[in-house]
Amino acid sequence: MPAFAEDHVGPLGSPISSGARRPTMRDVAKRAGVSLKSVSRVVNKEPGVSPSLLESVRRAIEELGFHPNVGASSLRRADGKTATVGLLLEDIANPHFSAVQRAVEDLALPRGIMVFAVSHDSDPRREIALARALITRRVDGLILVPANEDQSHLAAEMQAGTAVVCVDRRCTGLDADCVVTTDETGSAEGVRHLIDVGHRRIAFLGPRSVLPTCRQRYRGYRNALETHGIRIDPELVLVDLNSTAAADGAVSALLAHPCPPTALFTAQNLLTIGAIRALRRRGLEGSVALVGFDDFPLADLLSPGVTVVAQDPTASGRTAAEVLFGRLSGDTSPARVHVVPTNLVRRGSGEIPPPG
Repeated sequence: MPAFAEDHVGPLGSPISSGARRPTMRDVAKRAGVSLKSVSRVVNKEPGVSPSLLESVRRAIEELGFHPNVGASSLRRADGKTATVGLLLEDIANPHFSAVQRAVEDLALPRGIMVFAVSHDSDPRREIALARALITRRVDGLILVPANEDQSHLAAEMQAGTAVVCVDRRCTGLDADCVVTTDETGSAEGVRHLIDVGHRRIAFLGPRSVLPTCRQRYRGYRNALETHGIRIDPELVLVDLNSTAAADGAVSALLAHPCPPTALFTAQNLLTIGAIRALRRRGLEGSVALVGFDDFPLADLLSPGVTVVAQDPTASGRTAAEVLFGRLSGDTSPARVHVVPTNLVRRGSGEIPPPG
């Protein structure tokens, strides 16, 4: 028989069949020679347990490899809390949202709270399905990056006691706390920077046009151009780009235009990466200026370094977690919008002047 098909080895070296059940508190009680109630008192850390009983039960737990059923324990708690929260992000693979997740975890784990994180891929139906799945698992709270234009589907759950905080985008149809960034003013600052360098033909590349963040970043782009008396060329505005490949293709098409843009403003970090690929493939990374919204790893190590309107996803995640845990601890103050500002980081790509 192949080695990998052999029985596993238990905590004391005893063989455990691949179909063996998990040890229970009854098994621990039998091994320790005590009552089931005594094991329950030790597992639930009740006061008044004698040192000898504590030692006997702990030794049996270690020998058997017993792990308490946290879900079952939570059902017996008077407050019904499960010590879990759900984190519903756009895409966990995106470095921006990975940083949000890590910040939430860093505040949750010291509190003994586990975080369940999932991605909705900006799909409104997937948002609803995943939110329901997390709530069905009785999470105490939910931190949500909205994909839907309406989050009223969560209203009944909030009334039932589930805390909800929206991050990255404001929620609609729901009286919940929100943590957002300065999308419009940050974009305007990035586009103004390109104008100050001398650019007049500045393209805008954005993700899904129905997303509030895309609309706000486009408003910042539009307002910066209008303030400087620059006409918006509809041919330079491309949205609904949902991948690096889509951005790569869009920039390639723009560069093939008889009157191509001299600068690009990309409204999301994955689109920035796609734009860089298109520029580098044509050897134009030092000729066409680029400012991206959202930072990303290694952006400072490229040549030229990538100028970005940087968000602070760690601060956003930390703020969302602090607000959520405050609500779970009894904060009943009116819902608020918390704003985390952006910062223009100049690295070289946004400082390239137009030809001539």
